[in-house]
Amino acid sequence: MKPPTKKEKAKSESSLGGRVKRYAQVTRAVGGLAAKLAGERVFGLTMDRPQHAAQLRTALGGLKGPLMKVAQILSTVPDALPGEYVTELAHLQSNAPRMGPAFVRRRMAAELGPDWPKRFRHFAIEAAAAASLGQVHRATHPDGRVLACKLQYPDMDSVVAADLAQLRVIMALFRSYDGAIDGRDIHAELTERLGEELDYEREARHMRLYALMLAGEEGIFVPEPVAELSTRRLLSMTWLEGRPLLAFAEAPQAFRNKLAHHMFRAWYVPFYSYGVIHGDPHLGNYTVTPEGGVNLLDFGCIRVFPVPFVQGVIDLYRAVAAGDRDLAVSAYERWGFKGLKREVIEVLNLWASFLYAPLLEDRPRLIQENAQGGAYGREVAAKVHAELRRLGGVRPPREFVLMDRAAIGLGSVFLHLKAEINWHRLFHDVAGAFDAKATAKRQKDALRRVGLSHP
Repeated sequence: MKPPTKKEKAKSESSLGGRVKRYAQVTRAVGGLAAKLAGERVFGLTMDRPQHAAQLRTALGGLKGPLMKVAQILSTVPDALPGEYVTELAHLQSNAPRMGPAFVRRRMAAELGPDWPKRFRHFAIEAAAAASLGQVHRATHPDGRVLACKLQYPDMDSVVAADLAQLRVIMALFRSYDGAIDGRDIHAELTERLGEELDYEREARHMRLYALMLAGEEGIFVPEPVAELSTRRLLSMTWLEGRPLLAFAEAPQAFRNKLAHHMFRAWYVPFYSYGVIHGDPHLGNYTVTPEGGVNLLDFGCIRVFPVPFVQGVIDLYRAVAAGDRDLAVSAYERWGFKGLKREVIEVLNLWASFLYAPLLEDRPRLIQENAQGGAYGREVAAKVHAELRRLGGVRPPREFVLMDRAAIGLGSVFLHLKAEINWHRLFHDVAGAFDAKATAKRQKDALRRVGLSHP
């Protein structure tokens, strides 16, 4: 084995230094949480959770990284973390600091070489948007196409490793304190998905996959990756013009219904036809066209499921509709739940009944009727949590995480839009003709065409 070169050694030392610094920063914040949770549990001390959650957010607010993305995902798994902490950590998304011009130039040179400016007709050095793992710059291709160039922050491998290690500590602490949700498989899923999100070449393949799966859909638009201006840490794609979804929250009802219709199909045509789900329907991951179309912008958090899992999702719908307990048990097993007791199944059915309720009624309706404000499903989640805690807890399988995230995330979007749609017919249009063999063939062919592996 050859000894490392000077460049490789310097990079390794830099990465190690970044990892140590990140561990120190995050550990200080998490250590405070650990001490206070321990005091509350062992000594009966009272902790002001909202206040401490705000302090935790402040401590982490200057850090770019995946904790904010993790918080968004965990916010949809009933009580995987205390709600106060998830709410505060989710706010970090909008506060991600941007790289300055000099830093951007160095990062672009590292990805495309020292002559990188010559490869663009124009490149806006100021970022158009910043997020958890990178920031986006507007540019112009030499052929005149307007581009979005997503540039990853430096040393993100170390950042992700440090954050996930501390997340494991937080989740273990909360499990010992509460016990309703065993998050070990949740952590494993997040670890794998975040690792994939760091690979922009993989995201480019996801983008081509979605263009293929949604080719026949009107009103849904997918950017085109530009291979010659992309690397594993830089993803250049065609720019799609649009505005944030919340800008249309007061649009006419017909417009909002149309937008919700496109959002539903953008997420669930790929799932029921190809076994693929977009696991992050965060408001920053798409924009809206003046006609009510949807621009999909981010393809990092994508999950490909074995087709039997898709069958389980449909079987659970049928079980809820018919009150068929045996079919529900079979569906949960297809989802990956193991050793479920009768009482736990009944509690899980509360959550399933909530999620499937809009799909069961053959009439136009709101996604959640009689909603009293707040997050989509909050009251049901609280009831599910209380019952699971009483029964000794449950260990959600990895497959549950992004499927649940998609359902609750989209439900929140539909709640914001006050969309009134016949969800029953929309669901049956998308999933009613599901055929396992046909879906398996489509999935295999589509993944092969874009260079992705089969699950």
